Amino acid sequence: MPPNPSLCKHPKLDDWLSIRADGRVTVRTGKVDLGQRVSTAIAVIAAEELDVELARIDIARTETGVSPDEGVTAASNSMEVSGRAVRLAAATARHHLLFLAASALQVDPSSLEVVDGMIQSRATNRSTTYWELFGDKAFGIPVDLDAKVKSPNEFRQIGWHVIARGMEDLTIGKARFVHDLTMPGMFHARVVRPPHYHARLQKLDESVRRRLEKAGVRVVCDGSFVAVATEDEYAAVKAAERVASTTNWHTGRGIEPQDVYEKLRVNDRVSFPVVEGVPQNKPVPALADPPREAKVTLQSRFESPYRMHGAIGPSAALALSEDDRLSVWTHSQGIYNLRDSLAEALNMKVDAVRVVHVPGAGCFGHNGADDVALDAALVARAIPDRPVLLKWSREDEHAWEPYGSCMAMELCASLDASGSVVAWSQETYSDTHSTRPYPGPNGIGAARLLATRHLAQPLTTPVSQPSMGRHQGIHHNLDPLYTFPKRRLVKHLVRDLPLRTSALRSLGAYANVFAIESFIDELAEAAGVDPFEFRLRQLADERAIAVLKAAAERMGWDETEPGHGRGIAFAQYKNVKAYLAVGMELEVTDAAEVRLHRAVVAVDAGQVVDPDGLAAQMEGGVLQAASWTLYEEVRFDRNGITSRDWESYPILRFDNIPEIETVLMNRPGEPFLGVGEAPPGPTAGAIANAIRDATGLRLYRLPFTPDAIRAAALK
Repeated sequence: MPPNPSLCKHPKLDDWLSIRADGRVTVRTGKVDLGQRVSTAIAVIAAEELDVELARIDIARTETGVSPDEGVTAASNSMEVSGRAVRLAAATARHHLLFLAASALQVDPSSLEVVDGMIQSRATNRSTTYWELFGDKAFGIPVDLDAKVKSPNEFRQIGWHVIARGMEDLTIGKARFVHDLTMPGMFHARVVRPPHYHARLQKLDESVRRRLEKAGVRVVCDGSFVAVATEDEYAAVKAAERVASTTNWHTGRGIEPQDVYEKLRVNDRVSFPVVEGVPQNKPVPALADPPREAKVTLQSRFESPYRMHGAIGPSAALALSEDDRLSVWTHSQGIYNLRDSLAEALNMKVDAVRVVHVPGAGCFGHNGADDVALDAALVARAIPDRPVLLKWSREDEHAWEPYGSCMAMELCASLDASGSVVAWSQETYSDTHSTRPYPGPNGIGAARLLATRHLAQPLTTPVSQPSMGRHQGIHHNLDPLYTFPKRRLVKHLVRDLPLRTSALRSLGAYANVFAIESFIDELAEAAGVDPFEFRLRQLADERAIAVLKAAAERMGWDETEPGHGRGIAFAQYKNVKAYLAVGMELEVTDAAEVRLHRAVVAVDAGQVVDPDGLAAQMEGGVLQAASWTLYEEVRFDRNGITSRDWESYPILRFDNIPEIETVLMNRPGEPFLGVGEAPPGPTAGAIANAIRDATGLRLYRLPFTPDAIRAAALK
């Protein structure tokens, strides 16, 4: 198993957990809970390895300088990295405590057993507890990377059904989000936005500014960054509206109207061949002629638009500047990276900035959480010693968050006489999927925060560099798990596209898998083979075959309802994480609307820790991907983003949610496999294939709106 990066950075046991004298166990993790129940799963792991009841485990709030620095909660790494680190830490602690107990009780360690933290000797019946032995003490030892962990037949908590942490408070409305924070003397703030990325402040109406400040509203202006703040939240909202209506902007050239799919084809780009998921710094080979044994060769181009995160609760942050120190409360997914980038942006020492995670509305990817943190910090620095809670509006969130990039995928494959794939080519074109504020040279982290481009001394937006690691960004899942020979895989990072982009759940994998799994069905049709059987013929990985079979069996692959279409799709996320197959049953109405009836998800995520949490992840991933696939597309014109509310950016509603069945393929004793980003690509592929089955239409451009379906029918 590869080294654990979190334990390499934080090898001390005390960094991860502590035993308290009051009988509680505190576990620290650098990963944050976005509603994916990672804190519940990590608590279960710790309780299992320590032999204490789950109710004794407290997951400490994630905070810089206190929690381990585990980077960003992203890439489906939480269980594989933090879960494994906590497991080894808890196992180390248990072995150490048993050694201390054997000495204190003067018995052989092999005679000891633990029940809910009480250690008892079978030989003497004498006992003690973790907290009596070690309450409020420091371990002072490293995590044992070879610590013996429990075997599956010893599990008493892993894999069992538990209620998620915080679920009761969520259910009864007691949960506190960053938006709900209050502090004495707190100001509420709002940002006054320019019309679009390229607009710059021409003039504030000074008479309006004077009247507002006379009424107790502070107007903060630094270059083109404009915000208002006052003690009453409604007054802040109205003040922002008033300033916005009286402010003049240089609008410049605006956002150039363009066919982004044509721009993906013709703009300057940097290109790399991809081998086994890794880009090679070599010339891209030309597409070769079909091999001699080829009987059929197909080519298709698939396209995917800009999509937004569309968090139901707009981003927010609270900041307090006092005594040359800054504290920020945020729902960021990467508190250490944000801390360092804020320090860069504000020209502060890193140790003068504290960042504390507080739950937000939940988000899979890089939305406005980091940007709003800088917004709040700028206002707080202008109004020291007063806490400032700054919330984005719905329009702010829709128009200013970084989006998931538009993409185009060009595929070509050949079949031999037996229907086997004998050559495969895919080229993927996209903007970057990674502009999170990672600190780096020349203030790159700060320059990726939105407000820094609007300050009086703006930072230049850095030119995105290609990700060259295995299955990253554009080339997430570009390399299929199928046993195709003669692969030609190419990633193109396209320059000068119009909109700001960054990480959105599954990054390039959503569009890549949609294209691959749609094309697989095209090949199956050309070969005259059932698409489910065609996939099985092209796979050698037994776990991949197992999830495909499980999805097809639960779905009843040969038992489609009259008038319905059914489709199936598969991928292993990044070819190393969870295996997942999706079966979808739907109908297309006379109005060309897609009505989802039933979805089946079969998933192999290794050892299952929290089955309810895993099932919830699958259901949420299917619904989010269904929304992207059927409805979502960011639209813009020269004057800016036009998708600024839920009417102009429609999403999946309750009236089109399918019945979802999840098949969890537990693998006791196998490593945890990251699963959170696995569902989107197969869901899109399954929907596309089901529409083809229902209508005979193959759709190549997302989303599959009624207009898109009608246009395809007329071709």
